[in-house]
Amino acid sequence: MAFETHGVPQLQLESVIGFNGHVFSGLRVHPDREHLIYPLGCSVILRRIKDCKQEFLHGHTNNVSCISVSKSGLYIASGQVNFMGFKATVIIWDYAQRNIYAQLVLHKAKVEALAFSPNDKYVVSLGGQDDGSIVVWNIETKQAICGSPAAAHSAGHSLTVQYSNTNDNIFVSAGSGTLRVWEMDLINRKIRPTECQTGKLKRTVKCIEISEDDQFVFCGTTSGDIMKINMRTGLLSDCGPVKTKFSLGVNVLQILKSGELLVGAGSGTFSLCSKSNFKTLKTVQLEKGVTSIAIRGEGPQFFVGTEAAQMYIFTHADFKAELISTSHSSAVKDVAISFGTSELFATCSEEDIRLWHIDKPKELLRITVPNMTCNSLDFMTDGHSIISAWNDDKIRVFAPESGRLMLIIHNAHRMGVTAIAGTRNCKRIISGGGEGQVRVWELKPHGHRLLETMKEHKATVTCIKVKHDDKECVTASADGACIIWDIVRFVSLQMVIANTVFRTVCYHPEEYQIITSGTDRKVAYWDVYDGSAIRELEGSQSGAINGLHISHDGKHFVTGGDDKLVKLWNYVDGMVTHIGMGHGGSITSVKICSNNRTIVSTSADGAILRWRFPHSSCSS
Repeated sequence: MAFETHGVPQLQLESVIGFNGHVFSGLRVHPDREHLIYPLGCSVILRRIKDCKQEFLHGHTNNVSCISVSKSGLYIASGQVNFMGFKATVIIWDYAQRNIYAQLVLHKAKVEALAFSPNDKYVVSLGGQDDGSIVVWNIETKQAICGSPAAAHSAGHSLTVQYSNTNDNIFVSAGSGTLRVWEMDLINRKIRPTECQTGKLKRTVKCIEISEDDQFVFCGTTSGDIMKINMRTGLLSDCGPVKTKFSLGVNVLQILKSGELLVGAGSGTFSLCSKSNFKTLKTVQLEKGVTSIAIRGEGPQFFVGTEAAQMYIFTHADFKAELISTSHSSAVKDVAISFGTSELFATCSEEDIRLWHIDKPKELLRITVPNMTCNSLDFMTDGHSIISAWNDDKIRVFAPESGRLMLIIHNAHRMGVTAIAGTRNCKRIISGGGEGQVRVWELKPHGHRLLETMKEHKATVTCIKVKHDDKECVTASADGACIIWDIVRFVSLQMVIANTVFRTVCYHPEEYQIITSGTDRKVAYWDVYDGSAIRELEGSQSGAINGLHISHDGKHFVTGGDDKLVKLWNYVDGMVTHIGMGHGGSITSVKICSNNRTIVSTSADGAILRWRFPHSSCSS
């Protein structure tokens, strides 16, 4: 990626909305008790608990897959996923300096888990399924000391690793049919495993916690029970709960000072269990599987993360869940910014539309339509409604303050409604569908009327933009055509054709040109009047360009796509002025606020990133 970004100034990331709840034990509390540490895409985020202020650690080239924090708090370690055939990096971060202390590269394709030794001497890393090795690194020298296959040939792959609380030379690894206590032989640079004996119990261990005195190892299993192993003898000491196992397995465990266990299950139950027979003392049901538990200080407070990308805070006394952070847990399909004010923006994903304030990464409103996906959305210019396109062939119109459903247009398109736009006078909606039709709807005080169906596209309509005077619109389609329509007489005025799947189209504010992008990785300028190609830019070195938006004054435009880079361009000279790196998934949409202060980008991993627009502008 370096050749693309070399010498180009970076966009400043101002805030992110998102949390990768699929990373097990990905949510951590720093020993300073002031910061939450968690992954999102390629970044590690430090969020101050007091005021939610965020800082970002950038250095990974792909999604962060695991996180560990040293006991002293001096270091954070994070591992990543990579493509098959490529090495996956472990980065050790200097917490005080907020920069990279060391990059450790040995594992193939994925780093599964990481753990620091109790005195910050070593960090142990576990490779993923395609790697299968365990490596111990010396933090001071930044070198690997020794390594070994993580499990015996007869066992499955290892999933987790945990260091002893008192001994820098002992750690435990576990996974599918494997549970090992390892001892380091520093003189011979070897690590030697002792297999734990679980008798007739055949289990896949997802998580390990070691008691403070290193006497016992507690193992959470996919079967929904907890095994207690004597660490010295390697023998099974206890297994429970006997009657009511944790539904969908035990994902994560934490031991409190009292010896009681906090247990997070795949079904979303979060429980406090007794230390002897693992009997449930208190339990709370959360949305989707619990994947992280982080204790703050001596345990009066703990933070819980789930697969639904939610974060909760609990107090030990009342054991009630307080939601402190929400975000999309699946791909964000589209983003729309409220016209004029630039203070509100909306995003859509599977099942829901969410409304956010531009300056605070806090959800203001959630509109849910179960089991449906919202493909596209837009604010009407008067700010009184959000129009949205859904995969169940319906157009839905909602009130942005309350989320109330104001209008529903049934059977708007066959094969789903895929694109939508409103006219400036707020009297019409233009929609596009999976069958390639473009339809114009008139909004009435108590309903709607279909004015016209325009049928020239041969495939899915991907994007619609309406001209300022409400007399024309442009539609982009997967058939390789963009059509400019007269929406007074309902005829096509001009068509531009390219060998691509068009993903997005924009009018230049002066409306004499349109710009397009798509799967051919090109950004193309076209003349509105005769459809001729004016200019073609190499928009990306790898992958489609899925999002494109032009600034209010027409001087700059922004693109984003499968290369995960947000690029800001000068419109006249066609050069990239700034690049934003931070997304871990393909970028799905990008927008510039009308006041030219902020860029919002969304991606397939559920993340929403807010960047500072770097150019001063006279436009308001």
